Amino acid sequence: QVQLVESGGGLVQAGGSLRLSCAASGRTLNNFSMGWFRQAPGKEREFVACINWNGATTSYADSVKGRFTTSRDNAKNTVYLQMNSLKPEDTAVYYCAKSRLYGSTLYRAIGDFDYWGQGTQVTVSS
Repeated sequence: QVQLVESGGGLVQAGGSLRLSCAASGRTLNNFSMGWFRQAPGKEREFVACINWNGATTSYADSVKGRFTTSRDNAKNTVYLQMNSLKPEDTAVYYCAKSRLYGSTLYRAIGDFDYWGQGTQVTVSS
């Protein structure tokens, strides 16, 4: 079993920054890719970012590319999402998730992840 706990969400003005953390317990994440997703009210959950097992490669949704950066510290079993130049349309609950399979593949589909955190609210005011 893996428990994922996100933190770092909050209320920020447009143009501001937040750093989300996703801490894991119960199992090491070292061999798995990790993803970030978000869900706004009335919308489907959508892909935000993914990082491979050692942090060497990443992928991002077009809507956040150049503004968001994901990283990881395997010694701390923690993954991060640095969000800069935030926009009101970034308002959502943000989730981290662990990939089903070992390896370096970067995933984007919800079905490719098997454990999810409870989410953290990010609200960007205009």
